[in-house]
This record gives sequence, C-alpha cells and structure tokens, in this order.
Amino acid sequence: MDARTVLIDHLPALPEMLLLAGACALMIVDLYVKSERRDASFGLAQIVLLLCALATLYVFLVQAQADYSRLLLFNGLFVSDTLSNLLKLVSYLAVWATLIYSRQYLVDRGLLRGEFLTLLLFSLLGMMVMISANSFLSMYLGLELMSLCLYAMVALDRDSAVSTEAAMKYFVLGALSSGLLLYGMSMIYGATGTLEISEAARRVSRIAATTDRSLLVFGLVFMVAGIAFKLGAAPFHMWIPDVYQGAPTAITLVIGAAPKLAAFAMAVRLLVNGLLDLAQDWQQMLALLALLSMAIGNITAIAQSNIKRMLAYSTIAHMGFMLLGLLSGVVGGNLLNAADAYSTALFYVVVYVLMTLGAFGVLLYLSRKGFECENLDDLRGLNRRSPWFAFVMMVLMFSLAGLPPTAGFYAKLAVLSSAVQAGQLWLAVAAVILSLVGAFYYLRIVKLMYFDEPKEAGPVPGHSEMRVLLSLNALALLVLGILPQKLMQLCYVAINSL
Repeated sequence: MDARTVLIDHLPALPEMLLLAGACALMIVDLYVKSERRDASFGLAQIVLLLCALATLYVFLVQAQADYSRLLLFNGLFVSDTLSNLLKLVSYLAVWATLIYSRQYLVDRGLLRGEFLTLLLFSLLGMMVMISANSFLSMYLGLELMSLCLYAMVALDRDSAVSTEAAMKYFVLGALSSGLLLYGMSMIYGATGTLEISEAARRVSRIAATTDRSLLVFGLVFMVAGIAFKLGAAPFHMWIPDVYQGAPTAITLVIGAAPKLAAFAMAVRLLVNGLLDLAQDWQQMLALLALLSMAIGNITAIAQSNIKRMLAYSTIAHMGFMLLGLLSGVVGGNLLNAADAYSTALFYVVVYVLMTLGAFGVLLYLSRKGFECENLDDLRGLNRRSPWFAFVMMVLMFSLAGLPPTAGFYAKLAVLSSAVQAGQLWLAVAAVILSLVGAFYYLRIVKLMYFDEPKEAGPVPGHSEMRVLLSLNALALLVLGILPQKLMQLCYVAINSL
C-alpha cells in the first residue's frame, strides 16, 4: 500500500485518536491507583504524550513522502499541514514540561488526582482539534473542549475561596467570549453560506470585491473580539490577572503555556486562512489591540507585588507583540511580506511558551508544602541560597524583557522588523518604548535575587528531574537566541504550508 492510499484512511487524525483513547484509559487506571504520587497514572499520561508525538512525526513524514503539504479530512472539518504538526509537537512538549514541573507542587497540596491528569489530556485534545480545524464548527468544538477543562482545573482546589472565585470569573467571561466568537462565525456563515474555512475564503474573496460587504465586516468585529479574549489581548484581558493569581501555580502554568498555541492557531486559521481578503479591516483592529496590550500590560505590571499577577500582565504585553507580526502580513493588498510576518508571529508564540514554562517552573520549584512562592519578596537573595537557579531565573527574565543573547530578544527583533517592513513604523517605535518600560519589572527581579538579603537561610530543596528540566529550559532560550535560524526556518515552512 503506497503512502497516498494510507493518507486517505484518516491517518493524520491518529494523534487525536491516541490521545482520546489514552485519556479514557487514564480515567479507568486511576480508579485503582492509591499512591499519593500517582506513579501509574502519571507514567501513563507521559506515555500517551510520547505516543502522540511519535504519531505526529509519523504523519508528518508520510505526508512529506506522499508530497501532500496540506490534506483535508472528514468532509473538510480537519486539516493536516506542517503548521498543525509543528504546533501539536510544541503543545506536547509544553504539557509534558507542565507535568514534570507541577508534580511535587500538586502532591504537596493533595491535588495530584486523576481528575487533574484527565482534564489536562482532554484540554490538550481540544487544543489539537483547534490547531487542525478547517471549519467554524470544529474550531468551536475544540475551543469549548479546551475551555471547559481549563475552567474545571482552576476550581480543582475546592477548599480555596480564591481559586473558586477565579474559576467563576474565568467561566463567566469565557462563556461571554465564546458567545461573541460564535455570533461572529454565524454572521460570516450567513454571508458566505459555508462553514468550511477554506471554502469561506473563496467566497469572501468574491464578496469583498463588491461594494456590499457590511455583513462580513460586522461578523469580523465579533470574531476578532473572541480571538482577542482567548489570546488575552487588551481590552479583553480582564480575566488574566485574577485567574493567574487565583489559580494554584501549577494550573496557572497549564493556562499560560499550551493554550496560547491553540489561540494562535485559531487566529491564523480564521483570519489568514479564512478572511485574508478582509485583511485591511482586521489589521486595523489588531493594531489597536496590539498597542493597548503592550501599553496596559507593561505599565500595569510595574505596580504588581505578586509575581503571578506580574507575569499575567507580562503575558498581555507579549500577546500584543505577537499581534504585531500578525498585522504586518498584508500591505496595501500586497502579500509579499505575508510569509515572513506570520512566521515571525509563530516564532514569537513558540518562544513565549518556552519562557512561560521556565518562569512558572522556577516558582513551582521554589514552592513547597505550606509555602507559595508568589511574591517578589520570596525571591530576595536567591543567589545566596541557590546560585544556579538564580542564574536560570535571570536568563528567563532577560528573555522575557527581550535582552540579548536570549531567544526573547531575537523574537522581538523579528516581529519589529516585520512591522517596519510593513510600513507600521509608528507601531514599532511605540513597541520599543513600551518594551523598555517593561524591562524595569523584569530587571527588578534580577536585582532582588542578586543584591538583596535572603528571607530564609539554607539551600533550596528540590527534585532532580525539575532541576534538569529547568536548566534545559534556560539553555534552550540561550541557544535559540544565538542560533535561531533552524526554528525560524521551520516556522517559515509551516506558514508556507497554508
């Protein structure tokens, strides 16, 4: 049987099938696990992630061999291309790192239960459906599967009033944003008569050429609002600080890392794949969102004393930077800059996920039973107690601030150069100024670690797997800052597959 025949048999959906089967098996296995550390359940979750990664690589190789850069399945509901395969692989990596970083934290608080592992895998399944969605219907189903799992995870600590309040805020605002997105999709469906994104793009192209496209633009406004909420861009950012601070740190890490990849995929599938002929309209909206996000995120973060809340505002600012890449693709109807601009946005979101994993990983490493490392004062004098992890945290803060030679510097530079090439010079200048403002609160953490007296004496206790992974995380950001070409090239190939 040749490769082309195999592809028709729905092979590209193999990772999703494996993940679904693995999540269901995990629910059954966990019924018989009595250990507090959940060794069997935890091991099974990691095996499932490994199998999904191998399946995704196999799908990628078979597609390359059969010369299918883009393949549609299930009557156009599901698409498999280089972008979807790359984002899925980074998602597995993010979820696997989240498991390693959060295990001891959850064990200490009695939260490492089958519910956490199962919800994590089902939320990953929702992300994968979003990443491979080629229909408004499958996009919305993936979004709801991911979101409902995340709402439940925030409320996992039932005895904590703060976590319950954060979950309620997240749920109410998340439902509102899903309604906005669904309403926008219904308007686009009403104008085009199709739910398939690639078919909608063809029909939008014909309608955009006419004078009456008010229904399309009306739907587009609601759709952009829904996407901005899921990304956490201002002024739809109000849930992020409260949820980041209120949720247990391990759950904050879950929300802050992998779902951003799915939200990026949603933005690319809906705006670039589906509504590229309306780029002139949505680019103006994204320009406003980007400017507000960078301003509100960077300025408000300065006033925070809670690190989780500070990193929440930092996330808002970073999503503003990522939107800079997305809005720089089409210049006066010219698509020459598109692949470069969208690939810089993809590079930025991948680097952002690595930075977020490391930053929250350090907080989880420093937390222990009865102690939450979540205030700035908790990092005082870290260099005296653990010089290596003070260095790791410094690399992460430098990368988040966009200082050389880290990956964060190259990611910001690439996005800014795309904006300048697209003629958005004023926006690039504003981004640089606001980035300098933002550098203050990152460097403040470095100052606390290296120049202040520690609150406690003695070395920092921790587990060896966390030590190794945190070290590799910081090293990856340094390597990607010095040698970013390979990842950048992969991002370019992934965007070209669209």
